[in-house]
Amino acid sequence: MKLFKLFLSLTMTALLVSCSSPKTSTSASASATAQPSTVTITDHADREVEVPTNPKRVAVLGIYPLPSMLTVYLDSCDSIVAMEPGSMNAAKNGILSQLYPDITNITTDIMDGDDVNIESLLALKPDVVFYNASDTQDLEKLENAGLTAVAFSATKWKFNCTETFNEWMNLLDQIYSEHAGNREELIKKYSTDTYNKIQDTVKNVEEKQKVLFLFQYDENTMITSSSKFFGQWWCDAVGAVNVAQDVPAEKTNAVITMEQVYEWDPDVIVITNFTQAKPDDLYNNAIGSDDWSNVSAVKNKRVYKMPLGTYRTYTPSVDSPMTLEWLAQAVYPELFKDMDVKADVKEYYQNLFGVTLTDEQVDQMYTPNASDSSMN
Repeated sequence: MKLFKLFLSLTMTALLVSCSSPKTSTSASASATAQPSTVTITDHADREVEVPTNPKRVAVLGIYPLPSMLTVYLDSCDSIVAMEPGSMNAAKNGILSQLYPDITNITTDIMDGDDVNIESLLALKPDVVFYNASDTQDLEKLENAGLTAVAFSATKWKFNCTETFNEWMNLLDQIYSEHAGNREELIKKYSTDTYNKIQDTVKNVEEKQKVLFLFQYDENTMITSSSKFFGQWWCDAVGAVNVAQDVPAEKTNAVITMEQVYEWDPDVIVITNFTQAKPDDLYNNAIGSDDWSNVSAVKNKRVYKMPLGTYRTYTPSVDSPMTLEWLAQAVYPELFKDMDVKADVKEYYQNLFGVTLTDEQVDQMYTPNASDSSMN
């Protein structure tokens, strides 16, 4: 089914959906039709927070993909007053800075190493600070400084990228009533339909492909995705086996060796955008003394670098539904040979966000350079 037809169908579906409104508070003198000045939401740390409706000055801490998502959601970066360097790096090297050039002018001088600089943050006078729900130290500092803080979580939904993305959209819709509408429902429906279509296609695969995610890889360290990181969900979502699912570590602690890689002998290797390594580095044994030449994925030229869209696609992001299509085709090319991922990407951005991508921008997203990938 073509995405445009799907979009029309989803639009009709969304018009029938009745969504409840969040609890709001405003002055008694405001008219019944006036937009409320504040809204009370429950954030991803299960805290009730009263925040300004449609905040004009927003700082984002810790949750690296969120500035890119917020920019696309608002079709503007004008209200973002600060973000972390890791978010800016992806913005500059991906297509976000091409679509929204002013994003490169946003300050990143709100951090002292890994710690937030409260003085610098206060000087920006943010209406609200979006922060990582898992960082309780940041919350304590923000509250002690009298700042309004709203938690966004990347882990609450068990590393399910599309569900996490949908929940971020839902929270933004509650805060930004000027932009709320049927888009969150449309994206959720599209994400679900994409996932279900892929699951239906791969459900009868007898010999599942074995996939190794290289989250970080250099001459000193090789880190993969165990069952407690996003790579596990990506594998499950496309009907593949995560070869490292039994590694007894989580997130960035899942360090492995070449000996383990030899034992697993993955059919497919996927390199994230959190490392500068690229497929040619494995094909040419260019990193350290590691020899990849007898690994099936390398012998069969099935090593892939994840797309770099508005953000690094390994994590939840605007690009998550399209990344699911891309990965399914990479892992099972014959099953998904009729899927035109690049055309779907262009229609997805246009129909759901009103963003027109050129062919060159789509090509850049799906052939990311190594220099685009570092966190700093």
